[in-house]
Amino acid sequence: MITAASPGTQTPSPARPRSFWATFQHTMGNALIVTRREVTDSFRDWRIMAPILILTLVFPALSQFGANLMLNFVTQYGAELLGERTIPFLLMIVGFFPISLSLVIALETFVGEKERRSLEPLLSTPLTNLELYIGKTLAAMIPPLLSSYIGMAVYMGSLLFGELAWRPQPMLIVQIILLTTAQALLMVTGAVVVSSQATTTRAANLLASFIIVPMSLLIILESIVMFGAPDAESPNGIFALWVILIGLLIGTALFMRVGTRLFSREELLGRTLDMLNLRWMGRTFWLEFRGRAAPGLPGWYRQEVFPAVRQLGRPMVVVLLCMLAAFVGGWLAGQSPAWRLPAASTNDEVQLTENFRDWFELGSSPTGVMLAIWQNSRVLLAATLLAVISFGVMAVVLAILPFGILGWVFSQFLLLGLNPMLFLAAVVPHSLVEIPAILLATAAGLQLGAVVTRRLPPGKTVSEVWLAAAADAAKVGVGLVLPMLIVAALIEVYLTPSAVQMVLGAG
Repeated sequence: MITAASPGTQTPSPARPRSFWATFQHTMGNALIVTRREVTDSFRDWRIMAPILILTLVFPALSQFGANLMLNFVTQYGAELLGERTIPFLLMIVGFFPISLSLVIALETFVGEKERRSLEPLLSTPLTNLELYIGKTLAAMIPPLLSSYIGMAVYMGSLLFGELAWRPQPMLIVQIILLTTAQALLMVTGAVVVSSQATTTRAANLLASFIIVPMSLLIILESIVMFGAPDAESPNGIFALWVILIGLLIGTALFMRVGTRLFSREELLGRTLDMLNLRWMGRTFWLEFRGRAAPGLPGWYRQEVFPAVRQLGRPMVVVLLCMLAAFVGGWLAGQSPAWRLPAASTNDEVQLTENFRDWFELGSSPTGVMLAIWQNSRVLLAATLLAVISFGVMAVVLAILPFGILGWVFSQFLLLGLNPMLFLAAVVPHSLVEIPAILLATAAGLQLGAVVTRRLPPGKTVSEVWLAAAADAAKVGVGLVLPMLIVAALIEVYLTPSAVQMVLGAG
């Protein structure tokens, strides 16, 4: 029975949704409670502060000594430029070594507290998973990052006011500081994910190699960029370093998303031992791969392969847009004078055409078919494997590189005055089948790499979700991509040369 409210009663008004700024303030306020507690404990622990202070005070002096030795050595051989490029690299190393300690601190965030039996009171607080992650991340990053900034300031002071009197571009210093901060963020967010999924500190330390090894390779890449960048003296900084910085920030956001998606308080408290059950993994993968299809190959395609393809809608759109962007980027790079081939004379054009004719007159053979299948399949397989450890990014990168090269080659055809139909005849026939195969394989790899960034279905573990995604990628690869690569190889070996010869004959 419904009764009307009395005139003196007021019905409660619905709660107004918070604005983005209010939500951000509330989240950061709660996260900083955890940060203050963790940072205070870190400053009280001499085992943490002693290495930080040593790296802050000693390593800049060693770097300055090394810079002086390097500059004096290369000056004897007239390679002063090499010595000058070494100085900003050493500045980056001075900043990197202290923040490497943040990896050790971050690995202790959850699994360390679990072993010390101090995790239960923290998890019983009304803090959300995001607030816990932000608080733990900032706490692990702040002390080493402050040490890194102080060390770089000491090193910079010795360079600016010492006998070297180094005068760098201000934007280069800004880039190094931003890269140091972004590297600390990426290492910490990744280590927090590892700490939340590991059961012991020893296991977390072993898993940390998947973070420190890629970061070391990244430092090598940054050193190559600093030594060889043509815009090292630009007032706008080195362009490649800006690209690396954006990639680091994207990786940090992905790790933060993975952490909040995979974090489970109940599982963290209840899980005491991880076991690598290869038999269970193989059985689960095979059941997911075979599925519940009707007996026979048509039933497997109808009930397993085609539904797996339908799930690749968004990844295929992303990959297709990246392919088009790579082709257009290659085209634009080919239009730039710095990337053009030398202007060809009439004799050069005739020679290029003859070389093209000889290339496609080598003949067709089953060996060529097998070579084309092997080349394409191993690249796509490598892209899929790399997608697993890169959130799918490397699968897209490896897939779009040939399209950038094709865009550049096509632009050179037109700039050199060659017949564009010759390019189309050499590329289009087998590409009608090969490009859809690449699109499907790359989209499957992208979805496989990004599966950990989505929220887990109820009652499913990370392993089960990942094995199901791997089985879907295998269905697409075995059921569609491999047959399409075989057809594309047959067309490339037996039909494409005929199309090229037809265009050459007509020319």
